[in-house]
Amino acid sequence: MQFDFSDKRILVTGGTRGIGHAVAEAFLIAGARVAINGRTAQSVDAAMAMMDGNDQRVAAPWDIGTVGGCESAVNSAIDTLGGLDILVNSAGVGWDVTIEDSDEKLWNQTLDVNLKGTFFCCRAALGALREVRGNIVNVASDAGLMGTPNSAVYCASKGGVVNLTRAMALELAPDVRVNCVCPGYVDTDMVRRDWIEQGDDPAELEQTVVDYAPMKRMATRKEIAHAILYLASHDARFATGTTLQIDGGSTAGR
Repeated sequence: MQFDFSDKRILVTGGTRGIGHAVAEAFLIAGARVAINGRTAQSVDAAMAMMDGNDQRVAAPWDIGTVGGCESAVNSAIDTLGGLDILVNSAGVGWDVTIEDSDEKLWNQTLDVNLKGTFFCCRAALGALREVRGNIVNVASDAGLMGTPNSAVYCASKGGVVNLTRAMALELAPDVRVNCVCPGYVDTDMVRRDWIEQGDDPAELEQTVVDYAPMKRMATRKEIAHAILYLASHDARFATGTTLQIDGGSTAGR
């Protein structure tokens, strides 16, 4: 499917790596003007240097883990782009931690970015999105639809994103659509560098990840990005409150 987002103004949080980076690239290819968020100016500049579309991309470097950072990132995007048509909340963090080892610091780090950051970016963008009957796409996870061991805090944060999406969709209809995607394992640097390569046996851990979904592989970043572009597009204009699972069958049943 060929998407046309010519003249659309997009903010992608967490756009410096992983899914967010692929989403920003896909929107640029589709003709959009894209504000790319990351935690630091250095990370945003490095990510933008790897993208085409010099005249179509702008930086919005703020920490989504704080309310002030959410508001600054959104306001910066609106000011620079002259408005906002679509918000993609892709910033996220996650760790494999047992219940016994899950302390208040872990809860705060995870919820601040994954759930609170999503909410406050949405809230900050509402005025601009209402003006143009725009839409929001949140990035949740298959872990927001089912439990997995050693991930209680992460599951709670992503489950919150799923139900936050539904509640916002009801409250903001018909002016602003709100949907979310729930990926399974995606072949990103976060999965490989921050998890697989840190394991005692990286090859065995990678095989475990590959075998996790019935499709016996990880998703590509582009597969998730294209799903997000569909939900953000005019073709999905009757979709709101949708939870789109792109998980290789992991949530279909065991």
